[in-house]
Order: sequence, then C-alpha cells, then structure tokens
Amino acid sequence: MGIMPDSWIREQAAKGMIEPFAEKQSGIGKISYGLSSYGYDARVSSEFKIFTNMESAVVDPKNFSGDSFVDRDTDVCIIPPNSFALARTVEYFRIPRDMLVICLGKSTYARCGIIVNVTPLEPEWEGHVTLEFSNTTPLPAKIYAHEGACQFLFFQGSGVCDVSYKDRAGKYMNQVGVTLPKILV
Repeated sequence: MGIMPDSWIREQAAKGMIEPFAEKQSGIGKISYGLSSYGYDARVSSEFKIFTNMESAVVDPKNFSGDSFVDRDTDVCIIPPNSFALARTVEYFRIPRDMLVICLGKSTYARCGIIVNVTPLEPEWEGHVTLEFSNTTPLPAKIYAHEGACQFLFFQGSGVCDVSYKDRAGKYMNQVGVTLPKILV
C-alpha cells in the first residue's frame, strides 16, 4: 500500500474526488488548507455542534440524543474547556474503490491542545466528513471556519477490495452536514 502524491490527488480531484478543491496550499493569515505534497488539508465548515449538559442528556452511541449539543453556524466556534464539538469539512469526498484515506489533525491545532479525530474513509465512501474536535485544555478554544482543520492521506491498496463501503450500504454513506452517531436497525 503506497501513499499517493500531489499529482495523483490533483488528477482525481479533477474527476470529482474532492469538491471544492484547493489546488495549492493557502495559508497567509489563516490555518493552511489545500493540496500538499502527499495529502490534502481540508477546511472545516461554519456548521458546529458543541457538547452541552444543559438537558442532562447521557451520551449513548446506540441511542444518541440531539439534546447533547448546541448548534452554531459561525465563523469562530468556541469549544468550552475539556469539551468537544462536531463539525464537517467544506469539501465533499468521493473515495475510489482501491483507496483507503486516513486523516490526521493539523499541528497548529494540536500545539494548542485541540485534537481532531476522523475515522478512515473507506473505499467508495462519499460525503462531507464529520470532524470531531476535542479541547483537551482547561481553557476555551477557538476553531476557525473555512480554514484548515486536518490532512487526508490517500493510500492505494495492493488490489481492489471485494466489498466496498458502498457495496455494504454503510450507514454514513452520502452524508451531508454534520452527522451524529447512529446504528443500523
């Protein structure tokens, strides 16, 4: 399994793998985003769901309540100390059948105690990527919409998989917006 270079990412983006696509790194006065040597730095949208305990909800991945969050559409999201927020990428991804995509947080946020987590993007998955931001500090933390949040690395398998995410009708297929946890029933 090899990591794919900027030329391959650019070529696949022209075929619709990443929309909208930033051809080069952009970062003057912003947290950088766009095409890098061996990855793509995606932007966070202005749509946020910030954890709250206002309704005393219990966080249950099998029966998740929207009461656990406060919705915000904002250019700067403030995550409370030792708290958590969900967001989504500006970019919509369409992953080729022979690829697995891994996401890593940006060092600019990591150096501030803000951790970005995303599970792998599986072969033939598509949608906006839901981003998980953890503020590990005892202070409020800012997340800047329309700026870089994380980097996606594209790994090509040594062969094409027998069953893709699309084939098995994965529960997060074609997600648009911030998608909350769910289970198949």
